Formats: sequence, structure tokens, C-alpha cells
Amino acid sequence: MRKQVIKILVVLMTSVVLTGCYGHKAIGLLQEPTKQNKLPQYEKAEYEPYRLQVNDEIIYRVITMDETLAKTLGTNNVSAGSNYAVTYRIYQDGTVDIPFLQPVHLAGLTEREAQDTLQAAFRTIIPDADVKLALYNKTFTVIGDIRSGTYRIYREKMNIFQALAMSGDLLNSGDRKHVRIIRPRTNEEPEVLEFDIRTNSIVNSEYYYVYPNDVIYVARTKDSFVKVDSYTGFLGLITSSVGLLISALNFAVLFGK
Repeated sequence: MRKQVIKILVVLMTSVVLTGCYGHKAIGLLQEPTKQNKLPQYEKAEYEPYRLQVNDEIIYRVITMDETLAKTLGTNNVSAGSNYAVTYRIYQDGTVDIPFLQPVHLAGLTEREAQDTLQAAFRTIIPDADVKLALYNKTFTVIGDIRSGTYRIYREKMNIFQALAMSGDLLNSGDRKHVRIIRPRTNEEPEVLEFDIRTNSIVNSEYYYVYPNDVIYVARTKDSFVKVDSYTGFLGLITSSVGLLISALNFAVLFGK
């Protein structure tokens, strides 16, 4: 009886120790596929620049040699007495209302195309107008088993690794096999992209780049409650397991006679 109890406890403790930490296979990034770790392989995809959508907000600046017009137009970009930029929202019909102009259709255009379109509109009234335009709400959101928050996209081609690094990186308990990006679409249902972030084939795939208004969701793995995040926690797990085994052995000695 006592031997059976000891054998069962040893097996249980061994199982706890072996499953109690996160290995490279589970959380490592940019892994090569192997026979033991059959990671998905994603096809390469060309980068597509972001196109303005309904409810996006833009800011712009008009540059002209006419000082009077420059002062007049300058008040359209900065609130009086403050440093906050005045933004212009794209309405449901895809247009924005810009002072001194007829509604300008910008939805569906890239930032550069929108800048050229707005510049052409201004040049109908100001021949030497030079326009600088930018998307104001150039942000993405991260939620789930990670430091949640909304962050600004600081470059045109921001990738998923840079985005997650801004939010403090994935927790070890984050489900790397099923990372999701929820991507809004104008007049359509949002697109949900699901991918395994561990595989090296994610680079330059359709899942690689992060776009404005993206929501990145990282779920918690189902077995995370038996895992530990650090060597300190791992040693604590071993210590507690050994203590449990010793207690059980003592119990078996006392009552197994």
C-alpha cells in the first residue's frame, strides 16, 4: 500500500515539475518549423498602405507666400490660445468639411493621395498653396493577457513585434498560437485575422503589419494556471512539490504500518 502511494506521488510531482514552466517551443518567437513543432507557414504579402475610412480624423497645414492668407488659414489648424490641433472628421459620405472649400472626398485614399487631393482643392483659390496632411487617429489598441492600452503608430510600416513591444511585450501566459487582430472596414463587418506569432514565416505576411484602428487581442492560455513565469517561481514550485512529497511519505510511514 505504502509503495503504491509513493509511486503515485512521485509521478504526480514529476508531472507538475515538467509542466510547470514555459519552454521555448511554447513562447519563443521567429521559430523554424520542425518535425516536433509543426508551425504554420504563411505566404508573403505585399504591404498595402492604409486608406482613410469613415470617422477617421485628419489634420492639415496650408503653406503659402501670401502672409494674409497664411494667417487666416493658420487659425484653422490650431485652437486659439492652445496647442491642440483642430481635426476634421471624415463623414459617412466619405467627405470632410474644410473651411473655404466645398466638401472634399477623402475616404478610400492613402495619406499621400489625400494630401494631393486637398492641395489641388486649395489651389483653386490659392495658386501657390502647399498642403501637409496627416492622419490624427493613427493609433492601435492592445487588449487581453498583455498590458492593455492604446498606442500611437509612429512609423508607416509598424510591424506586430514593434506594436507588442510598445505595450510591454506578451506575458508568458499569453496564447501565442491564436493572436487576433480585429481590423475595422468601412461599411463592412470588421475583419478578424488570427495567426500563430511564434513562426518565422509571419515576417512580411498579411499578419505582419499593424494599421490604424487595429485591435490586437491576446487570450490567456488554458493551462496557464499551472505554469510559472520565472525561475524563482519554478524553484518555488519544485520546493513546494518536494515538501508535499515528504509530507505524504511521512503520512504513509505513520499510517501504512
